[in-house]
Amino acid sequence: MLSAVEKGLMLPLMEAFYTVQGEGFHTGTPSYFIRIGGCDVGCHWCDVKESWNPKIHPATDTYEIVNEALKYSKTIVVTGGEPLTWDMTVLTHALKEKDARIHIETSGAYPLTGVWDWICLSPKKNKLPVPEIYPKADELKVIVFNQHDFVFAEEQARHVRPGCQLFLQPEWSRREKMMPAIVDYVMKNPKWRISLQTHKYLNIP
Repeated sequence: MLSAVEKGLMLPLMEAFYTVQGEGFHTGTPSYFIRIGGCDVGCHWCDVKESWNPKIHPATDTYEIVNEALKYSKTIVVTGGEPLTWDMTVLTHALKEKDARIHIETSGAYPLTGVWDWICLSPKKNKLPVPEIYPKADELKVIVFNQHDFVFAEEQARHVRPGCQLFLQPEWSRREKMMPAIVDYVMKNPKWRISLQTHKYLNIP
């Protein structure tokens, strides 16, 4: 028999907070973030490695998560960890019943569950997205740690649908080194835009 977590009735909640979206297409939008624990993608530069182990984050009733979120905003961002490690059906249907607009930030390493208004796909080299998520992505956000990431970004961009928004974002610890190369690349390849982690500059969550 499936557990409550496996059914999506409970989720390993790392943290939840109301802030301003700092990255990508919706930068500057007040949003409520739901950060779900659990990720085995294993990016060495990940800035939330404490999210990786779901066992250290309490299994929380999904409807409690929804009710708390809606006290703050109708724009909800589900992130992780890797949220698609878990079944997002219950969470997203409960939010949609309350007319919330729901965004997800995912590596795409697991099959898509749930209903979404905006899918930000941020693929990682060490565990590539499942093929079926590419045509559903509204936004492709590639983290740039080194020069090869430009090659990876173009490889990934070939899989998404026309109209998908394309972003290059410097990995935070390498931003000063990589930003000149990103600016130069975007100016030569204007289908791409630059995403910055503006929340870190603003010193907000």
